[in-house]
Amino acid sequence: MPDNEVPTLYQWLGGIDALERLTNRFYERVRTDALLGPVFAHMDAAHPRHVAAFLAEVLGGPSLYSSQHGGHPHMIRQHLNRHLDQARRRRWVALLLETADDLGMPDDPEFRSALVGYLEWGSRLAVINSQPGATVDEDAPMPQWGWGEVKGPYVA
Repeated sequence: MPDNEVPTLYQWLGGIDALERLTNRFYERVRTDALLGPVFAHMDAAHPRHVAAFLAEVLGGPSLYSSQHGGHPHMIRQHLNRHLDQARRRRWVALLLETADDLGMPDDPEFRSALVGYLEWGSRLAVINSQPGATVDEDAPMPQWGWGEVKGPYVA
């Protein structure tokens, strides 16, 4: 990458290998977490890898999640009728960030601000999409997140 080119968040954090380490360790911790464990009790063994692919695409990496799993509409479907709440959402975000720290992922202010921004935005959408009556827009674009994203209001 040229010196004057700003890396994507995906590049900055270390690519798919770093994301797979993060999601593998994170979901190991989720299994034993009192609040999150029951939500993920029947999690498929491939779940951490799928989440790593989703995050990779969102953060500027390859579009593997879209090509192999169905993109954002598929992710939305995974949350339908899960009845997630704010306590579980907050714990999910906190545990993911703790895991990132434990693994020595970048903690510079710019990266961590962008990561936290996406995790807050995305996890709040997951809560909305997990409530009764939520539907899937089959044309929902894959979120794209960078160094200074601001999204407009969520309109169902």
